[in-house]
Amino acid sequence: MQLIFLSGGSGKRLWPLSNNARSKQFLHLLEGPNDTRESMIQRVVRQVKEVGIQADITFATNAAQRDSIINQIGESVGIVAEPERRDTFPAIALAACYLALEKQCTDDEVVIVMPSDPYTENAYFAAIQRMVTEVQNNTADLVLMGITPTYPSEKFGYVVPAAPSLNTVDAKTRLVKRFTEKPNFDKAKQLLSEGALWNGGVFAFRLGYMMAIVRQYMQADSFQYVYDHYTDFPKISFDYEVAEKAQSVAVVPFTGKWKDLGTWNTLTEELSHETIGNVLVGDEMINSHVINELEIPVFANGLNNVVVACSPDGILVCRKDKSESIKQYVDGLSLRPMYEERRWGTYKVLSDVAYADGSRSLTKTITLYPGKNISYQIHHRRDEVWTIVDGKGQFVLDGVQRDVQRGDVLIIRKEQWHAIKAVDEPLTFIEVQTGCPLIEEDIERTTWEWK
Repeated sequence: MQLIFLSGGSGKRLWPLSNNARSKQFLHLLEGPNDTRESMIQRVVRQVKEVGIQADITFATNAAQRDSIINQIGESVGIVAEPERRDTFPAIALAACYLALEKQCTDDEVVIVMPSDPYTENAYFAAIQRMVTEVQNNTADLVLMGITPTYPSEKFGYVVPAAPSLNTVDAKTRLVKRFTEKPNFDKAKQLLSEGALWNGGVFAFRLGYMMAIVRQYMQADSFQYVYDHYTDFPKISFDYEVAEKAQSVAVVPFTGKWKDLGTWNTLTEELSHETIGNVLVGDEMINSHVINELEIPVFANGLNNVVVACSPDGILVCRKDKSESIKQYVDGLSLRPMYEERRWGTYKVLSDVAYADGSRSLTKTITLYPGKNISYQIHHRRDEVWTIVDGKGQFVLDGVQRDVQRGDVLIIRKEQWHAIKAVDEPLTFIEVQTGCPLIEEDIERTTWEWK
C-alpha cells in the first residue's frame, strides 16, 4: 500500500508563525509524547505508525517545503515536489507517476491520498483501513472518507450518499449519489437532513485507475518526462477533476474527533498550555494564549479570548473569534520569511536594512545540525562575513579546506566558492550579507568532497 500525504499551502491564517516557507503543518505547537512538542505532520505520521498501517509514505509538496519535511520526518519518506504550485489534481497526478514510473509500483497497488495536517484520533485511521478493503474488494473505483458533520458548515464540501448497497464490505459504506461544494448555511442544513457527510479530502484507489486519468493528458514512459511537462495537467482540484466525474464512487463514514487547525481559534483549542516560549502572564487571563518565538520576554495580563503570537516575522494580537480574517491582511506585512527550517538546520533573520545609496545588508543567525553542511556555492552580487559563535566545523573557500571554531571570522567575497560543515556538534554562526540585490536566487551550487 502507498500513502500520499498532501503538504502545501502557505498557512497565512496562522501568521506570524507560518509563512510561505513554514506552513502551519510544520509548527511545533502540539503536545507530543514524553512532554515534547510536535508539528501536525509529525503527529499524523506518528499516528499512522502507531495504528499499524503498513504503507510506504510519499509527500506531495512544493520545493519550499522539501527541507522542512526531511528535517521533521527524516529521509525514509519519498518526496515529490511539484515544479510550480497548481492544485491538488496535478499534485496527486505527479505523485502517482512517481509511484508508477520511478518506484515501479503495479497498477493493482492501493493508494491512499490524504492531508498531512488533520487533527484527529486513531479511529480515523481505522476508517482508512476500511477504505483500503473496499478498494481491494472492487466496491468502487474511487473510495473517499466522509466526516460525520457536527454542524451545518459553509466551509466544507459535502458528499451525499446513496441508499445502502449490498456490494460493500462494510455495512456503513455507501455509494455516492452526488457532491455539493461549500453550500450556504440553509443549503448545508438541508444536506444534513439528507445524511450528507463532509468531504474529508481522503481518497483511495488503485494506482492503475489514476494512471489511466494521467494518460488522458500525456503519454509518458519516465517520471522526468511528466515532471518536465507538468503544466500539461489542468490547474484544478482533485475533487472537480476526478471525484465529481467518477462513475463509480463510494464513501466510508468516520464519526469522531476531526478538526482543521487552520486558524488561531481552532488551533488554540488543542494547545495543552496557555503559553509557549518566554512568556509571563498575570492573574486575569481568560481563554487566552500567548506563543512567543522571540528571545525577548512577553508579559500579558487581563486578556479575554485573545491570542498573542510573536515571531521574527511579526507580532499578532487578535481576538480569537476574529482570527479567520487574518489572511486578507497579512500579504503586505512581511517582505520575506524571517525564519526557516532547512535540511541542514535553521536560520533566523536578525536585520534587513536598505541604505540611501541602494545597497542593503542582511544579518542572519544560522545553525547547522551535527554532520550537516551548506552546499558548496558562489554568489555574484554580495559579499558575506561569517562569525562563528558556537561549535566547531570545517570551512572551505575556493578549494582550500580548514577547521573553524568559536571566534573565527570568515570573509567571503563575490565570486568565491565556499561551504561550511558542522562536525560532532551543532555549529552556529552570524552571517552578514552586503550588496544589492540580496536575494536567494543569487547562488550557484556544485559539490565538494569533504576530507
